[in-house]
Amino acid sequence: MINSPDSTNSADTRNIDLVAVVRSGRTLVAGAGVSGRGAISMLQDMGCPEIVLVDDSPQGVSVAGEFGIACATSSAAVELLDDAAAVVTSPGWRPDSALFIAAAAAGVPVFGDVAVAFAGDRALLWGPSRKWLVVTGTNGKTTTTSMLAEMLGERGQAVGNIGVALHDALKAQPRIEVLAAELSSFQLHWAPNLRPNAGVLLNLAEDHIDWHGSYENYGRDKTRALMGGVAVYGVDDADVVEHVEQMRSNGEFGRAPIGFTDAAPEANQVGVRDGMIVDRAFGTEEENLGEGIIIAPAAGISPPGRAGILDAVAATALARSIGTPAEDIAAALGSFEVRAHRGQVVFDHGGVPWIDDSKATNPHAADAALSGHDRVVWIAGGQLKGADIAPLIAKHAHRLQSVIVLGTDRQEICDALARIAPAVPVTAIADTDKVDAMAKACIAAAESASVGDVVLLAPAAASLDMYSGMAERGDLFAEWARKATTIDG
Repeated sequence: MINSPDSTNSADTRNIDLVAVVRSGRTLVAGAGVSGRGAISMLQDMGCPEIVLVDDSPQGVSVAGEFGIACATSSAAVELLDDAAAVVTSPGWRPDSALFIAAAAAGVPVFGDVAVAFAGDRALLWGPSRKWLVVTGTNGKTTTTSMLAEMLGERGQAVGNIGVALHDALKAQPRIEVLAAELSSFQLHWAPNLRPNAGVLLNLAEDHIDWHGSYENYGRDKTRALMGGVAVYGVDDADVVEHVEQMRSNGEFGRAPIGFTDAAPEANQVGVRDGMIVDRAFGTEEENLGEGIIIAPAAGISPPGRAGILDAVAATALARSIGTPAEDIAAALGSFEVRAHRGQVVFDHGGVPWIDDSKATNPHAADAALSGHDRVVWIAGGQLKGADIAPLIAKHAHRLQSVIVLGTDRQEICDALARIAPAVPVTAIADTDKVDAMAKACIAAAESASVGDVVLLAPAAASLDMYSGMAERGDLFAEWARKATTIDG
C-alpha cells in the first residue's frame, strides 16, 4: 500500500496561498545554509513582516545579522509558534524534528524553499512566471537535468541541487525563462504546492528511508514531481509504474502520463527505435499514433550505456513537452559531456578506459553503471549503509573480470563475491588512508585490466568512511588512474 506523506506536510497545505500566508505574520526559517539564505531573500521580496532564523550554530547569528533579522535556537523557536504564520525549512531538516511536530500541533504550515520559490513565481513577484521542468528519481537526476539544460539553450538554466540557486535564478538578468530543476525527495516533501509544467520520475530504489520513515513515503514524495501539467515516468521501473498507476486510479493526473523507455516507444511514449530516439508523445495525433518524430541518435551518448540513454530519453521528453525542436535536442546530446563523478571517462590507457562513477553510492546506481559494459574491472566499497550487495553481484558476475574492494564494509562485499562469484579474482585493500587505499586499488586494477576491459569506479557505497565525499573519492581515482598505469607500464 502506498502511504501519503506525514501530517507535517499534509494534503490541506497543497492549495494554500503561500504568499498571502507569509505576508500575514511572523515566518520562521529553519537552517542558515544556502537554502535558508535563499528562503530569507525570497520572503523579504514577498513582504513578510517578520522573519526569524532558526539555527543552533554560530553561523545562524552571523547570517541573521546579514539580513537584519532575529535568530533563535530550535528549542526557543517552539515558543514562537503561537503567533507564527508559517515555517520555511531547509530540505535537510527531518519531518520528525521537534520544531515541526510542534508546528503541526499548533496548526502552523511547514514549507521548503522550493515551495516559496514556486509560489512567488506564480504570484508574478519576479515578472511573468517561468516554465518549471522538474527532474527527480533515486539515480540519474544530475545527468538528466544537465542534458535538459543543454537542450533548452539560452532560454533555460539548471537550478535546484545543481546550477543556479532558486532565488538567484528567479532574479537573474538576462531573465531565465525555463527552470530545469533537479529536486531531491527532501525538497519535494516540503513542496506540497508544486505544480510544474512538466516533471519526470526517473526511477525508484530504497534510499533515505530513515528520513522519510518508509519506502512508500519516499516514493510518494518523489511523485510530487508528477503533479503538474505533464507527468513523465520510467515505464521500465516497476516501482515507478506502481506509483503512477496508484496516482492514475486516484485521479491525480490532469492528462495521461507520458512514458519513457530505452525500448521502441508505444503511443504516448518517448523511446529508442533502430538506434534513434523517437518521440511518439508530443507530435501531432497522427505522428503519435504513427511512426513518431525522430529526434537524435542514441549511439555515442555520454555517459555510455543504458543509464545514459535512459537519462537522454527522459530529458528529451521534458524538452519536447514545451516544444523544444528536435534539432536543438540532437545538437545538445551530440556535444554533451557528463559531469564529473557520474560516468566520466577520466583516462584511457592501452585501450582500457578508466571511468569515474563515484556518484554510484548505492547498489541501484552501481547496477546502472555496471550494465553499460561487457568486461569490467570493478573498484567497489565504502559504507553500504545496510544495503544488500548480493543481488548486484549476482546480476553482474558474468561481466566482472576482477574486483578491487576497499572501505569499511569491504569484508561484506568480499564475502558476497566469494559466495556468489567464486571464480572472480578479488583484491581487498585493507589500508584506511584515503590516498594510499585509492593508490593501491588503482595499481591492482592496472595490473589486472586487459584490452577490452573498462576499469570502473562504481562503489555501490557511500564515501565518508575515508573521504570528504564522493567528489574527493572520484578525484583521487582520476589522479591514480594516470599514476597507476605509468607504474604498471
